[in-house]
Amino acid sequence: MKLEEAIILAGGMGTRLKGIISDMPKPLAPINGIPFLTYLIKFLKQEGIKHIVLSVGYRWEMIKEIYGDMFEGIDISYAIEEEPLGTGGGIALALRKTTKEDILILNGDSFIDFDLKTFYDFHKKENAALSFVLKEMNDFERYGTVEVKGNKIIEFREKKYMEKGLINAGAYIGNRNLFEGLNLPERFSFEQDYLEKKVNEGRFFGYTTKGYFIDIGIPQDYNKAEIDFKEIWK
Repeated sequence: MKLEEAIILAGGMGTRLKGIISDMPKPLAPINGIPFLTYLIKFLKQEGIKHIVLSVGYRWEMIKEIYGDMFEGIDISYAIEEEPLGTGGGIALALRKTTKEDILILNGDSFIDFDLKTFYDFHKKENAALSFVLKEMNDFERYGTVEVKGNKIIEFREKKYMEKGLINAGAYIGNRNLFEGLNLPERFSFEQDYLEKKVNEGRFFGYTTKGYFIDIGIPQDYNKAEIDFKEIWK
């Protein structure tokens, strides 16, 4: 089986990058003159995705102007938040625009290199409610960590300095009915209102990759992406 549909969370404002991107949506931050979101779409095309739903809000017209209804041969749809719905509300709205059973969900301001087929096979084998791409990091304090037992995720831990730990790399596979029957409000946090409350049910699994990871949310890592992407996207 192939996974062919994805959601990209592209509603971020990029407050900490304001000096670099002015008032454009964070996923449009130019990396060597090309919007960051374009790299994500190219990666998804390479992995066999046929339809992408962009979850958008802040200045979404700028995003639609670039990507239209088809980009790089991929069908593009838009789930437009008229007012901020939180990460969970944004995903829930975008899931309504999907048609396949299983959906890949990506953060729009980070990039993780992984093999989608292997990740999807892992998701099916574990019969997971939600599978995460995890990345082992060294000497960091910017990210919370994920505790696993085998492949099963058992706890999410707060941000603090760690010499070594697994982080959530911002890529997930879940069923399009992920939130069905949970009585969640229209506006909710994916992390606090769903992940942290459901982790004890034992149906979250982590697929660990050694692939390249970057989150462009702070100027230091944005600048690092400009250097790294010259090699990665030759």
